Amino acid sequence: MDAPLLIEEKQNDDVELQQSSANGSATSFVKTCFNGLNALSGVGLLSIPYALASGGWLSLILLFAIAFITFYTGLLIQRCMDVKSDIRTYPEVGELAFGSNGKIIVSIFMYVELYMVATGFLILEGDNLDNMFPDVGFGLIGFTISGQAFFVLVIALIILPSVWLDDMSLLSFVSASGVLASTVILGSVVWCGAFDGIGFQQKGTLINWKGIPNSISLFAFCYCAHPVFPTLYTSMKNKRQFSNVLTLCFIMCTFGYASMAIMGYAMFGSDIQSQITLNLPKGKLSSLVAIYTTLINPICKYALMTVPIVNAIKNRFPLNYNTKAFTILISTTLLVSNVIVALTIPFFGSLMSLVGAFLSMTASIILPCVCYLKISGNHRRFRFETVIITSIIVIGVLVATLGTYVALVEIVGKM
Repeated sequence: MDAPLLIEEKQNDDVELQQSSANGSATSFVKTCFNGLNALSGVGLLSIPYALASGGWLSLILLFAIAFITFYTGLLIQRCMDVKSDIRTYPEVGELAFGSNGKIIVSIFMYVELYMVATGFLILEGDNLDNMFPDVGFGLIGFTISGQAFFVLVIALIILPSVWLDDMSLLSFVSASGVLASTVILGSVVWCGAFDGIGFQQKGTLINWKGIPNSISLFAFCYCAHPVFPTLYTSMKNKRQFSNVLTLCFIMCTFGYASMAIMGYAMFGSDIQSQITLNLPKGKLSSLVAIYTTLINPICKYALMTVPIVNAIKNRFPLNYNTKAFTILISTTLLVSNVIVALTIPFFGSLMSLVGAFLSMTASIILPCVCYLKISGNHRRFRFETVIITSIIVIGVLVATLGTYVALVEIVGKM
């Protein structure tokens, strides 16, 4: 989500900001902050109480640590861009550092992350609708179709027309409500705990070492907005204020994430599910507001999330393939593949943990550090900052490896 709710709107922000920059209409400090908050406010908000429950209360320290590290790597991306004024996208940062191979590597991580988050949307929709309307499962030609699988298919059919659209301005408008949606969901959870009889009495666990890798992965997923940072930076009227934009965005989002994590864990304890909306009491107005807000945003965002992937695939073909019918074919095939993955791996928390460990940890922590060392030439010089950055890379690789392994084992164990 790293997501809405979505990380997610980062690609839409990329398009808008590139267009505004091309037209000479640079964005103000306030507008850039809004775009940054939209990029950071993702579906991670729904799973962060589960992340805290996985690691225990002390794992909250890791949330703040990851927030600080990803803030720092955001500044490193800015420094990389200052070396060459015509850099506008994250893949171009990779290209500046390592040539065409660097651009390809960064692009792959971006597109795979978008693909997996889009898949997560379908799982999220299926889980919440199945929770609202249980016992919908049925048998068909000898196969048993669960309620969750049925709703994934229904949502896919609802989404299908949106991926065929040429003009996505309406969807762009709705999806830009990421900050509002996150605020509404957070407010609804507060209301449920304070006024709907749930309370905040659960004590929870101080530390759960086995759950730490899962916690770190989900925390990293919440801060996977780095692909949009180059476009935010180039779009600003006063680029010297970019560090202030990052500071404000990270402080506000971290406050929201920490608040949701603490309240959710205090409300439901170890019973918290991978999406806090699945724990909210049915029939309460505050719960319905949170759930419907959660449901509407992914439907609007799915097409925007997959547009960059579709365009990347189209660019691999000759120009004579650039037709409406071919675009529809690619978009539909992509959606079908998302549905297959969502039905095969219908585990939202585990899948987002995998995304956080393998993709977000790499794209938001490891790659910015590696690119900066190469571009700045600091990898040839022994400095204190070089030691810090190298340490972040080493720890990031270890955490990404362990987190990916744990997430894969968890997914395989559930299948």
